[in-house]
Amino acid sequence: MSNRAKTNSKKIFITGIGTDVGKTVASAIVVEALQADYFKPVQAGDLSYSDTDKVKELVSNSTSKFYPNSYALQTPMSPHAAAEIDGITINIETIKTPKTKNHIVIEGAGGLLVPLNDKETILDLIDANHKVIVVSRHYLGSINHTLMTVKLLQEKGFNPVLIFSGEEHITTEDIIVKMTGVEVIGRIDNEPFFDTMVVKEYADLFRDRLEAL
Repeated sequence: MSNRAKTNSKKIFITGIGTDVGKTVASAIVVEALQADYFKPVQAGDLSYSDTDKVKELVSNSTSKFYPNSYALQTPMSPHAAAEIDGITINIETIKTPKTKNHIVIEGAGGLLVPLNDKETILDLIDANHKVIVVSRHYLGSINHTLMTVKLLQEKGFNPVLIFSGEEHITTEDIIVKMTGVEVIGRIDNEPFFDTMVVKEYADLFRDRLEAL
């Protein structure tokens, strides 16, 4: 894994169709599957137990490195608003993906159009060389949110893939795949709990498709 990572390292950006759809667990699974490094550019709220802390807790390999947030904001709100409360303005020029020879997983905040400041959103953090994974979870309105997310990425020149999170909903998933043509990496079920063993099981299940990105 480490030799392959050095010769063909991937930068994977994980976004969601909204908040609370399972991005962080999905990020942990991808990190574990590829023994990748992890970076969350903007953390808003929950600084005592951040998404970086959660992913670190769920990952059991000894290769992955975890990088500090570019912005660690105090309030669990949209980053632009949380930054204003902290008396700062997010400048995306200061957000640099850490340099590593390893694969790296970059986790966004909320969905693509979550504002970072008055002009820029999470979408502006995704570089042309990033492989984009969209995490979709079924709820009333999730088809619309998933299609908008995928179509926007496709219009920007990306070829995103999907991870479904939560209980299976066949009619929802079928129409999303038919209308977008995207590859599905797999599903993360509603497990009773997530720990290193559960994450490792999903990592083993998803690894081949993730390595092929």
